[in-house]
Amino acid sequence: VGVEESGGGLAQPGNSLRLSCVVSDLNLNYYSSGWFRQAPGKEREVVACLSAGDGSTHYLDSVQGRFTIYRDHAKNTVHLQMNSLNPEDTAVYYCAVRFLPSLVCSTEFKSQNWYGMDYRGKGTLVTVSS
Repeated sequence: VGVEESGGGLAQPGNSLRLSCVVSDLNLNYYSSGWFRQAPGKEREVVACLSAGDGSTHYLDSVQGRFTIYRDHAKNTVHLQMNSLNPEDTAVYYCAVRFLPSLVCSTEFKSQNWYGMDYRGKGTLVTVSS
């Protein structure tokens, strides 16, 4: 199984980036997916997750309304569209998946449950700066 992120980079405040997470050899119909991030000197936190069962989404309060998580079924890819970026969004962003065919993703996608994920990517750096 492979989980690989891409799309990070440098963005100016107010601009947008889209992160992608390609998941290989895994049926995302049974796995919930999500994005964590870790800023320098801070704890890792869950940014957003997408439930496999009902497609519901959950977001960190500070990104609600600015970020959108969604899935490209044909490409087995999970995206994180990030709009209105601000410097506080600077972090390494990680993709993770968890076998969770029935429950909503927020059941397991918690900031302290990083090591409870079944598969995790290596991360992509997002820097928001003018």
